[in-house]
Amino acid sequence: MLIVAFVVVAVLTTFELVSGDRLTVSRGANLVVWIARLALAFTLLPLVSLAVPYHLIDGRDLPPAIAIVLYLLVADLGEYLFHRAQHAVPFLWSLHALHHSDPDMNATTTERHFWGDQIIKAVTIWPAASLVVRPSTPALVVYVIFGLWNYVAHSKLPFSFGRFSWVLNSPAYHRRHHSALPEHHNSNFAALLPLWDVLLGSYRRPESNAMPPTGLGGDAPSFARVVMWPVIPRMTKQTAALPR
Repeated sequence: MLIVAFVVVAVLTTFELVSGDRLTVSRGANLVVWIARLALAFTLLPLVSLAVPYHLIDGRDLPPAIAIVLYLLVADLGEYLFHRAQHAVPFLWSLHALHHSDPDMNATTTERHFWGDQIIKAVTIWPAASLVVRPSTPALVVYVIFGLWNYVAHSKLPFSFGRFSWVLNSPAYHRRHHSALPEHHNSNFAALLPLWDVLLGSYRRPESNAMPPTGLGGDAPSFARVVMWPVIPRMTKQTAALPR
């Protein structure tokens, strides 16, 4: 699946460059951050992952289609709630700000995350989702495959679903979330399903094919600062700002 992810990013980046974009320092920094996160995922993450001995629902006892849909809904809701917390809790925002600091949002921005995010999730929302419903193997496989859509949502591909933007995340939908414009802040947190934004009041229909500026304002973080963010998360002035 990792190879598939690399291929997806390569294809999306090719489309972005063919459409007139250019190679930037931020893309290189994003790839380095991605490598660092992968290194921790294969070494430290297995040591901190929590095993959940009890499950309200055992997805293995359900028809495959129901087990897949149910786990997708529960896991995606967990991602949504964690994302909202990242924008509401100053400490979490100081880490999540790395993701929002990219002034050149593109497919590689998907992996521009503080490496500790996956560790925090491994002891919070991931076991919580498993507590609600134990995922069957097909459900986990489908969830991982659907996760590849995040690369599309962060890309510069100029499309949205228009009046059906509440059905599935899209580049236009998610770019509004990353927008540097104050009027766009605190909206469109969904990872996959905007349903959660609709139900919890953070849904805003994006302007069709709009490309608002991204980043946190001021000078873009240098390559060195982006790489060192996990060690010193407040190396940039932008992270001292309140969550948005």
